[in-house]
Amino acid sequence: MPHILHLHSTFAAGGKELRCTRLINAFGPGVAHSIVSAVPERMEAMQHILKQISVAYPQDFPPLAGKPFPGRLQKLAKAMQGYDLVLTYNWGAMDAVMAHTLFGEVLRLPPLIHHEDGFNEDEVHRRKWGRNWYRRIALGRAAGLVVPSEKLEEIALIEWNQPIGRVKRFANGIATAAFTRKPQPDALRGVVKRRGELWVGTLAGLRPVKNLPRLVRAFSGLPEEWQLVIVGDGPQQGAIRAEADRLQVGHRLHMPGFAAEPERYVGLFDIFALSSDSEQFPISVIEAMAAGLPVAAPRVGDIADMVAPLNAPLISAAGSDVALAEAIAVLAQDPRLRTEIGAANRARARAEFDETVMIDRYQRLYASAMRRETLP
Repeated sequence: MPHILHLHSTFAAGGKELRCTRLINAFGPGVAHSIVSAVPERMEAMQHILKQISVAYPQDFPPLAGKPFPGRLQKLAKAMQGYDLVLTYNWGAMDAVMAHTLFGEVLRLPPLIHHEDGFNEDEVHRRKWGRNWYRRIALGRAAGLVVPSEKLEEIALIEWNQPIGRVKRFANGIATAAFTRKPQPDALRGVVKRRGELWVGTLAGLRPVKNLPRLVRAFSGLPEEWQLVIVGDGPQQGAIRAEADRLQVGHRLHMPGFAAEPERYVGLFDIFALSSDSEQFPISVIEAMAAGLPVAAPRVGDIADMVAPLNAPLISAAGSDVALAEAIAVLAQDPRLRTEIGAANRARARAEFDETVMIDRYQRLYASAMRRETLP
C-alpha cells in the first residue's frame, strides 16, 4: 500500500484542504495517508475524510514553522523518510520543500510535489522578493508544482523561475451533481430562509484578504427583503459586524459560522458574491455555479474566465466597492437575469469543472511521481 505524507500550511476546512480530502477519499482505502499541519490546532478538514481510509496524524513530526537553520531542516528531511510520496501545500510548508531539496539525495527521500493555491494579505499585490528567491531554491528538486489558476502559473514560471515542465495547472473541480438538489429553507444551521426573503450569500474564511466589510458595503443599498449571509469563520467577524451596524444593516446580516457540505445549502442563495482582494481559482465560485447561481465578484484571479460568458459582465473592477455594489444591484433588480445566468453557470460548471477530470489528473501525476502505473 503506497503511503503519502501531506504537509499543510493549515488543515482548516478551506478550499485547498477540502480538495485534498476529496482526493484522499477518491483514491480509496488502497492508499494510506499521514497529515501534518503547520498550525496544529487547525485540523477541521479531517472530519471530511471517509472512515475506511487509513489516515494518521503524526504528533512527533518536527514543526513546519520556524527559522530555516540547517539543523532544523535536516530534522524535517529525516521525518520524510519511509513514505512513498510527499505532498506539500502553500508557503507554510515551504521549509519542508527546502529540506527535501537540500537533503533529499543523501537521505534518499521520496519524490515531492508542491501545491500553491494563493497568497495571504502580505503578498496579495506583490510577492516578497526574499520569499521568491527562497521558493526558487526550495523548488529546485520538486517533482511537480501544481497550481489551479492561470495567474499562479504565470507567477510560477516568471517570478519563481520554474521550468515549464515542472508546473502543472489543474483546475479545481467538485461533484457538480450534488449541487442540483433544491435545499430546504432550514438547510443552513442557525439561519432559516423565510418566505419573501432574498439572499446574497458567500462562503469565505473571515480573513482580511477576503475583505468582507466591502461586501457589507456593496450589499447595504439593497431593499429590506434582501439578507446577507456570510458562511465561514475567522478573525474578522467583529469587523464585519461593526461595518454592518455602522451602515444600519446589522439586522439583515447572518453569520452562522463554518458549515460543512455546501451542496446542502448554497442553493438557498439568490446571488453568490465575493469581495476578495485576492483569489486564484476559488472552489466556492464553482459550487455557486453548480447550484445555478449568478456570481458577482471582483476581477481577481481566474474568476472572469470561470463563469459563463453571460455572467462575465457582472465580474467587476478589482478593489472597487462601487463596482461590486453595482453588479449586485443589477442582479437584485432582475430575477429573470438571475435565472438565465444561473442556468448558464450550471451548464458550464458541469462541462468544465466536474471533479472527475480533476481527480484523474492528480491520480496520473502522483502515480507518475511514484513510478506506478495507477493509484492505488
